Amino acid sequence: MLESQTLKETRKILVVDDEVHILHVVALKLKNAGYNVITAQDGIEALEKAQSECPDLMITDYQMPHLSGIELCQKLKHFPGTRELPCILLTARGFNLDESLLENAGIKLCMSKPFSPREVLEVVDELLVESLI
Repeated sequence: MLESQTLKETRKILVVDDEVHILHVVALKLKNAGYNVITAQDGIEALEKAQSECPDLMITDYQMPHLSGIELCQKLKHFPGTRELPCILLTARGFNLDESLLENAGIKLCMSKPFSPREVLEVVDELLVESLI
């Protein structure tokens, strides 16, 4: 357990959503689990933070001002430091999104809203911690 907690503390997650309550709930759940969390409220802010903070994973909303979650992920592919950044996309419209578009943007999983914060944590644990143990 302690080893898993130490691994979590070294992992940085960028959470992006223009809905402040969703941003708060997801960030709080991840922080309480021991992750280092950075937040952004739109695609432009997230693009800047991803480049300066070099997160290990990004969780982003699909519909946001300035850049959609997919556009954000596509732009991050152009920079060496974020090219391989795994992303989780949160959306109320997941069933309308093309699988190849998601894959090409580096999106590992699309989760539909409403979602359980515990489910988000489980996915993050699976993508980050379990891959290191």
